[in-house]
Amino acid sequence: MTTHSHADMLPKGTLIIAGALVLFAFTATAAMRIAHVPPSASPVAMRQAVHAVPVETRNLRFTDRADGAVLIEDTDRGVTASVIEPGQKTGFIRGVMRGLARERRMRGIGDQPPFTLSLWPDGELSLTDTVTGRSIEMTAFGSTNRAAFMALLPPQGPVS
Repeated sequence: MTTHSHADMLPKGTLIIAGALVLFAFTATAAMRIAHVPPSASPVAMRQAVHAVPVETRNLRFTDRADGAVLIEDTDRGVTASVIEPGQKTGFIRGVMRGLARERRMRGIGDQPPFTLSLWPDGELSLTDTVTGRSIEMTAFGSTNRAAFMALLPPQGPVS
């Protein structure tokens, strides 16, 4: 029967480095708490602080059709805002809505309540679930993905 020591399993230097990283993490966290450094504010909190009002909003309902398309309805105007046909290059919209729909299903909420798409004065674009309050900032996903949702806002008419 052979015996071996656990001391041979990890080099001493590796254990010292791991311990130093843990100590650094605790020290940095404690320093932030003691210094009362506030966490970075979310866009939603920053807008609430300055009482920002959206430049444009649209209440949208997303419904899956039997043929695989997604029907996007403007619930305020009673019109179709867009239809995403199967195979269309709008996977980002489908992905965002799949995540929001999953959260609603977990809470026992159907697909009838609309989502609010808002364009803010600073150019940010957000999609908010009117039932759960969850808000997704579209600008965080890049200009192409932001443009997919931007196209769902009604076209701006000429300024007179």
